[in-house]
Amino acid sequence: MSKNPFENSLHTLHEAAKLANIEPNVVKMLEQPQRIFEFTIPMKMDNGELKIFTAYRVHYCDALGQTKDGVRFVPDLDLDIVKALGFWMTIKHAVAGIPAGGGKGGIKVDPSKLSECELERLTRAFIRKLPVKGAWVDVPGADIGTSAKTQAWMLDELEEIQGFHSPAAINDKPIEANGTLYSREATGTGAYFLTREVTRDLGIGKGARVAIQGFGNVGRIAARMLFNDGYKVVAVGDIFGGIYNANGIEIPTLEDYVDKTGAVLDFPGTKKISTAEVLEVECDILLPAAVQSVITDVNADKIKAKLIMECANGPCTPEGELKLMAKGVTIIPDVLTNCGSAIVCSFERTQGLTDTYWDEETVVNKLEERIVKAYKETLATVRANKVTYRDAAWMNALIKIQKAMKARGWV
Repeated sequence: MSKNPFENSLHTLHEAAKLANIEPNVVKMLEQPQRIFEFTIPMKMDNGELKIFTAYRVHYCDALGQTKDGVRFVPDLDLDIVKALGFWMTIKHAVAGIPAGGGKGGIKVDPSKLSECELERLTRAFIRKLPVKGAWVDVPGADIGTSAKTQAWMLDELEEIQGFHSPAAINDKPIEANGTLYSREATGTGAYFLTREVTRDLGIGKGARVAIQGFGNVGRIAARMLFNDGYKVVAVGDIFGGIYNANGIEIPTLEDYVDKTGAVLDFPGTKKISTAEVLEVECDILLPAAVQSVITDVNADKIKAKLIMECANGPCTPEGELKLMAKGVTIIPDVLTNCGSAIVCSFERTQGLTDTYWDEETVVNKLEERIVKAYKETLATVRANKVTYRDAAWMNALIKIQKAMKARGWV
C-alpha cells in the first residue's frame, strides 16, 4: 500500500470484492479504466509565448450508464490521480443509486497564473480536443480549479461544435446557462445530512466538537449547516493555515472574514495552528474536506476524533485507516459522504434533458432523500456483515456494477 491514490483504490476494490463474493472477471474488469485519453493543448499566452499543457480524461466504467463529472485544473495532476478519481466516481454513482459511470479528467495547470482570457481559451481548447463527449456518452463537471464559469465556457464551446443546444452535456453550469439550483452547495449539504444521520445513530450529541480541514465550497457549507444545527466547530483550516478555539468558532462571522481577507488565518478570538494540526485537535467529529491522502500512518495516532466524515476524495490512506480502526474510530467513506455533488449533477442532467427546471426546495429535498437512502443501505450492510462503512459502501456498489455487467453480457 502507498500514497498513490489509484493503488489505494485498487486495495479497497480487492478487499470489498472478497467480502461481497464478486466474480473474479468483474474485479479484473474494474482493475483498469475502460478508456484513457491523454492529449496536449498548445496555446499562445497573452504575451505571445507558446505553452503546451497536458490534459487527461478517463472513462472508468460505464456499465451503469454514461460516464460523468469532474474536470480539475491543478499543477500536480497526473494520470494515477485521474484514474483513482474516475474509479471513486464510478463507485460513488453506484452507492448513490445514480444510473451513471465514473469519469474524471483535467489539465495540468495552475489556473491562478492564467489571465481570464488565457483561462477561457484553455478551457474551450480542452473541450474542442476532448475526443469523446456528449450527454449520452461523457458529461464533464467542475472540480478543483474549475467553476460554474468554466463549465459555461465548456457548454458554449461544445454547442458551437455540435451546432445545437445540449445543456445536459456539461454539469455544474450557472443557472443562466441552464444549470441547476444548489449545484455549488450540494457536496457540503450532503455531508451535513450524513453527519446528522450518523451522529444520531452513534449517539453523538448536537453539541459535539467538529474540526474541518478545508474551507472551500464543501467545508464552508458543511461548517455553516453544522453550526446552525448546534454543533460546535472548534477548528477550521484552509491552504494558508488553521485556526482553533476550544469554545467554538462563529461560522457566519468567519465566512464574512474570509470573504474580506481570502483566508481563515488570524480570525479574531482564535489560536493560529497549521493546516495539518487541524486534523489533530481535540474534537468528536473530523471533516477532512480538502485533498486526498492527508491522514496516513504517520499522523493517524495523533488524531483524536471519534468520527471521521470523508468530505474530500481519498483523505485516508489504507495504512492510516488501519491505525484509526484499531483506535475504534468510525470512518464514513468519501464515496458516501461527498456524493451529494454527484447526486445533484444527476439532477442537472435530468433537468437539461427534459427542459424542466426545479426550484431549490425540490433539489434539496431530493438530495436529502437520495443521500439518506444511500446511507441506510450502507448501514444495513454494515450491520448484516459486520464490516466497515467503507467496505459496506463498496460492497453495495460492486454488487450493482456486477449485475449490470452480467446483464450486458460483459462477464
